[in-house]
Amino acid sequence: MDKPQISGDTIIVPSDTTYLAEVDEFVESKLTAAGVSSSLTADLAISITEIVNNAILHGNKNDPKKLVTVTLKLGQDDVEVSIKDEGQGFEPDSIPSPIDEANLLNQVGRGIFIVRSLMDSVDFRFTSGGTEVILRKKIKE
Repeated sequence: MDKPQISGDTIIVPSDTTYLAEVDEFVESKLTAAGVSSSLTADLAISITEIVNNAILHGNKNDPKKLVTVTLKLGQDDVEVSIKDEGQGFEPDSIPSPIDEANLLNQVGRGIFIVRSLMDSVDFRFTSGGTEVILRKKIKE
């Protein structure tokens, strides 16, 4: 695959960070069309972009033959987003906390911390076929 493919509420992109803008545009257009507020749309877009970037760089190791799949499930009161890569997985609890004094000046390592602070839940599923990150956010009280 040499370009993103969109089908309904799913976008599939090759593992190349040049496609992050297209993922962001896809997400924002779907959320805006569903009437999600601009502040919640921004939180979701930041979170999804961060996880997709991680999937490309860390999961799929920039291998353009490997894909990242983003699927939105818009409910009445919440949004569930699935981001899947084809990588080997990782141990989420082994990521050093960016707010520990020893890590405060590090240039990297804040992404999952930020996503966890913006989303209501962040879950990881690891299979032989890759890693899936599931983000959930309430969009209505």
